[in-house]
Formats: sequence, C-alpha cells, structure tokens
Amino acid sequence: MSEQAAVDQEAPSGRRGRGASGGAAARRAARSGGGPGTQLTYIKRNIKVYEVLDEEGLALIEKNTDIVLEETGIIFRDDEEALKLWKEAGADVKGERVHFPKGLCRSLLKTAPSVYTQHARNRERSVQIGGNATVFAPVYGPPFVRDLDGNRRYATIEDFRNFVKLAYMAPSIHHSGGTVCEPVDVPVNKRHLDMIYSHIKYSDKPFMGSVTAPERAEDTIAMAKIVFGDDFVEKNTVLTSLINANSPMVFDETMLGALKVYARHNQACIVTPFILAGAMSPVTVAGTLTQVLAEVLAGASFTQLINPGAPVLFGTFASSISMQSGAPTFGTPEPSLVSYGAGQLARRLGLPFRTGGSLCASKVEDAQAAYESANTLNSTLLAGTNFVLHAAGWLEGGLASSYDKFMMDIDQLGMSQKFAEGVDLSENGQAMDAIRQVGPGSHYLGCDHTQANFQTAFYRSSIADNNSFEQWLAEGEKTAPQRANALARHWLESYEAPYLDPGIDDGLKDFVAKKKESMPDAFS
Repeated sequence: MSEQAAVDQEAPSGRRGRGASGGAAARRAARSGGGPGTQLTYIKRNIKVYEVLDEEGLALIEKNTDIVLEETGIIFRDDEEALKLWKEAGADVKGERVHFPKGLCRSLLKTAPSVYTQHARNRERSVQIGGNATVFAPVYGPPFVRDLDGNRRYATIEDFRNFVKLAYMAPSIHHSGGTVCEPVDVPVNKRHLDMIYSHIKYSDKPFMGSVTAPERAEDTIAMAKIVFGDDFVEKNTVLTSLINANSPMVFDETMLGALKVYARHNQACIVTPFILAGAMSPVTVAGTLTQVLAEVLAGASFTQLINPGAPVLFGTFASSISMQSGAPTFGTPEPSLVSYGAGQLARRLGLPFRTGGSLCASKVEDAQAAYESANTLNSTLLAGTNFVLHAAGWLEGGLASSYDKFMMDIDQLGMSQKFAEGVDLSENGQAMDAIRQVGPGSHYLGCDHTQANFQTAFYRSSIADNNSFEQWLAEGEKTAPQRANALARHWLESYEAPYLDPGIDDGLKDFVAKKKESMPDAFS
C-alpha cells in the first residue's frame, strides 16, 4: 500500500466520532501549546534524519547479528507452537532455543509493510506509521502517579481516565497510547477491560491493546470489533501494541501469546528489546545494537510466520545504568547513539521504527527531568522515529506518571512538531519583500510581511513565562511545574467527551460487564 493510499483509507461509515481538526483551531494549535478542542495531525517530517553509522559500520553490526542468531540463538520460552513453526521454517531448534540460519529472518520480513495506517474511530485522527511520519503517544506502564496535589501514590482508574482525557485534548499527542498508568485499584485480571473502554470512551484517537495475557489481547480485539466491525478489523489495523523481548535474547510465553493474537488479526506489534545496557546488553553501543537487531529480527519475523503481511515495528527501548548503583540513567549520550543506529538498521529492513520519548530518572519535575527528557526527545525526532511511546508524562525512570510533567512535555512536543516542518522556502518564507521594504537601519515590527505573519511566525509556549521579572513577581512567582499544574486542572475541568455512538457504547459496556462477571477478582 502506498503512503497516500494508506492515509486515504477510512473507517466504516457510521462508526466515526466527531472531533475538531483543521481550520483555525489547528492553526492556533500549530503556533502554540494549544488547548482543548484543537488537534494537530501526525508529524510529516521535512528534516533529514541524523545518522551515526556509515555503510561499513552498519554492515559490521548486521554481520555480528547473523553470528548471534545462528550461534547463540534466541529462546522462545514455554511456547510449543512457536518452536514448531520455527522448525518448519528451517531454523535449528534445540530445546527452547532457536538458532536461525543466515537470511531466514530477513527473508520472512519481506512480507511486512514499511508503512501502514492505524485507524481511529474518528477517521480524521487516524495516523500513518512509517515513512516520514512521527506519531507521539503518552507514557506507558507506571504503577505510580505524581498527582495534581504533588503526592506520589499508586495509580487508580480515575488517574487512567484523566491521562486519557489529557492526551485526547493535547494537540501534539496523536495517539491515546496504552497503559498510561497502571490502575491498581482494579483487579489485575479485569483492569484491561476498563482501560480499553476508557481509551474508546474518553478519546477518539487510536490506541494500544492489552498484552499482559493472550486472553486479554483477545478481549481487546473483541472490543475493537464492537467499535469498527468484524470485517474492518480483520482487513485493517486499528491497534498497535507493545511486545517486549525479555532481554537478553528471550521471548516469554506472555508476550508471544499476545503477539500471536494480534498478528493473526492483522494488528500491529511493536517488537521491542527492553535494554538497560550493562545489565541486559553489553556496555558498548555496538554490542547493544547487535543484540537489539538480533532480538528484533527474531521477534518481528515471527509475526510473519503467524500471518504474512501483518504490520510490525522495529522497536528499541535502550537506556544505560549507573555502574556505581545499578540504577537506570536517561538522557545520556550512549542511548542516543543506540537510537540513531537502530533507526538506520530499521530503515535498512524496511520496518517502521519505535524508540525514545521524554525519558528521565528524576523523581520530580525539575531541571534534571527537563534536561534528560529534552536530550532523549531530541534524539528521538532526529533518529527518524515513527512511533514514540513515553512522549509525555514519564517520571522517575518510568515508575510514575506525572500530571505536571505531562503538560510540560506536550508543550515540548508541539515545539518538536514545528521544528520537524523544516525551513519554509516558499515566496513568503524567503521574505524578500520584507527585506526590500525595511532596508538598512530600520526594524521589521511594522512591515507588511511581519503584520501578515506574526500570528504564526513563532511557536508560543503554553508553559514558559517570557514576561518581565516584575510581571512574574506580580503574578505570584510561579514555576513551570506550577503553571503546568494549573493548565492540567483547567483542561480536566473543561473536558468534553468526543461523540460515541450510544449503540456502540452500550455494546462495550455489556461486553465488559459479562467478562467481569465470568471470573472472580484476582490481584496478582
């Protein structure tokens, strides 16, 4: 499917929600942090990617990867079906360890699409994954939140709904994400139902599926079919879900079970080695890239054994550790080099690429959080990342979802989107009329070109304070986190749910109720 054809596909008639897009609202969002009722489309990058490896370096990584796959192999744990399929495909299976002959994984991946569309229930919110597109999605997985009162506590389903609402309202968030926080007040075996329903009910952006058990992935598919229809789900992609490798070089039965469910239904999997270099991969960039590529090749090609043509992403989550304490570190140079190199390897494979986000190890929304997140986000964009998980709200090494940081992060995402547009070389962008009109020794404030462009010329932050010191004092000496906190409260107070067909809503509620009634609560 071509990129344009992918973008032009629509969800079934009568199953689309209503939402603001385009027009004056989108223009306002494009020049500022935006607010409720505005939305930017996914990023179409007009800047070049940054590459750290030349052809010789890439070939060396790929050669070493082939050696790892053939000699060391990858464990497919507790999954007889997977081992059987690999053996039939020509791999050397010894117990649970699969050894891959050179070229087998790459050959299988020839059927995987380089670009696909993930459809949203509001077709105007559908996103392209791959090519020159970048899609920002929120934080994923923290069991804790840092709430609007500054408390660190376990997350609840109400927090989950709040983060879905904020992501829905954020112009520079293109995707509702998945486990934006872990609602520990809901039984483990039932919380996926509430989470998926929340994504559908409180947002009309695309979302991710549950991967914590195969049957929960099946529930996600069933709920998606209530929204989109059975036939549409089987023929199109409406879910993009995270499948983590158990690094080093293991795929466990939980992740494999979810992968098989989604691949069989033509839904996208992000096959992601979860790396803390020095503990779960070698301490060197080249060694980590070799292991990352080996794990991705094994996991991504397995999706094609299940269903040739199923969308799959080359994912990597690579960080480093403190060699003194063993704690994860973020925003450091080495993981950025891994991201850049992995992006190059993904493009050589022809797969969409996922990495990065706004990552930090800081416990609060401070300078450390800002610096580390900025470093990570900058390399994420320049690496040519197509799907960015953890783009907003990440705190404390991924242990906490922060309301305040979420708002500060989406402001930075808006800046990244503006930057990705590149340099305007149109007649207006060249501004020759302005230069001629003003001439030497004058100023541009009152010239025609400035008057025509001042509203959209520069990005306007929704968080930063650029006023005088005296005005800052008069307004209460507020810090950036305090301004972000006020904005989050305002957004949540003014939230309005997107339209959802009442019949679909009733169908979802009925499905959730019946599933919950069919099993006792389990909290582990």
